[in-house]
Amino acid sequence: MSTPGNCKDGASKSNNGGVCEMNDMLHNMSTVDKEDSIPICANCGKEGSDVNNTCNKCKMVKYCNAACKKKHRHKHKEQCEEHCRRAAERAAKLHDEKLFKPPPSLFGDCPICFLLLPSLYTGRIYQTCCGKTICSGCIHAPVYDNQGDKVDNKKCPFCRVPTPTTDAEIIKWTKKRMEANDGQGDAVAIFNLGVYHRVGELDGYTQDYKKALELWHRAGELGYAEAYNNIGYAHQCGEGVKVDKEKANHYYELAAMQGDSTARCNLGEMEENAGNTNRALKHYMIAVKDGNNDSLKQIKLFYSNGQASKEDYTTALQLYQEYLGEIKSKQRDEAAAARENYRYY
Repeated sequence: MSTPGNCKDGASKSNNGGVCEMNDMLHNMSTVDKEDSIPICANCGKEGSDVNNTCNKCKMVKYCNAACKKKHRHKHKEQCEEHCRRAAERAAKLHDEKLFKPPPSLFGDCPICFLLLPSLYTGRIYQTCCGKTICSGCIHAPVYDNQGDKVDNKKCPFCRVPTPTTDAEIIKWTKKRMEANDGQGDAVAIFNLGVYHRVGELDGYTQDYKKALELWHRAGELGYAEAYNNIGYAHQCGEGVKVDKEKANHYYELAAMQGDSTARCNLGEMEENAGNTNRALKHYMIAVKDGNNDSLKQIKLFYSNGQASKEDYTTALQLYQEYLGEIKSKQRDEAAAARENYRYY
C-alpha cells in the first residue's frame, strides 16, 4: 500500500492513496498565498530556503533536518493525526460521491433497431467483422440484401459480411480487430481474446490466466468496463493471481463507475458480506436500474429479512420495470423464444 507523500497508481488509490491526494491538495491550498514567505523550522525556529524537510504524513510543517523532525515528533503527533484523520474523512466522502454517482449507459443502443442494448450478455452479440455490438433480436431476424431480398446464407445484419463459424475464423477476425482504430485496437476484441485465453476452449488456445489478465488490463485502459470486472473477479478468486480482496474491490469499483452492473452487484455482495447493509443496498439499487436481476433478488431478500423497507423494494421494482420498458421488443422476444442463448433479461 502506498504511504502518504508517495502516491502510486493502483489499488491503494481508492483507499490510503486518497488520503495522500487530499493531504497534497490541502498542503497546496495552505501555501498558495505564502510563496514569498520564508520557511521556518517548527522545532528550532531556523529560517531559510534550506528548511525543506516536510512532515511525511500531514505535509503541514517543515524542518531544517531530520534531527529536528525527530525531536519535534511528540509535540506534533496529535496535530498531525487530527489533520490526517480529517483528510481521510474528506477523501472517503469524495470517493463515495464519485462511486455512487449514477453511471453512464454502458452499451448504448443497438445500431440497427436503435433500442437500448440489454445488460445481460446473451441479449447482445459482438460482431468481429465490423466491431459492432448488435442485439439478439436483430441477429435472429432475417437478413436482406440491398434490393430487399432475403439472404440465404448467414451474414452480419450490419455490414453484410458472412459471420465466422470456425474457431480459426473467429480468432482471425478477432486479431484483425485488435489492429483497428489506427493500431490502438478494438477494446471488445482485446477483451474477448482474453476470455479465450482464460477459458482455453478454442482450437490452439490453452488456459492462460496471465495472458488473459494482460489483455483485460489493456482493454480496461481503452475504456471497456467489463474487463475491469473480470480482473476484479480474478483477484477475488485467485485466478492467475493471489487472492487479494482489496484489489478485487478496486477493480470492481473501476468497472462499476463506468457502468458495469455485474461489477456493481459484486460490490454489493462484498459490502453485504462485510456487514455494511446500507452500502450494499445502494450498490444493488444502482445495479437494478441498469437491469441486473441478481441485485433485484438481493433487495427482495433484504426486504424479506427486514433489512430494506417496503419503499426500497417498491423503488427497485419500478426501476427494473423502467429498464425493461427500454429494452423490450417483439423482435427480441421472438429471438429469446427461439433460442435460450438469445435471452435478454
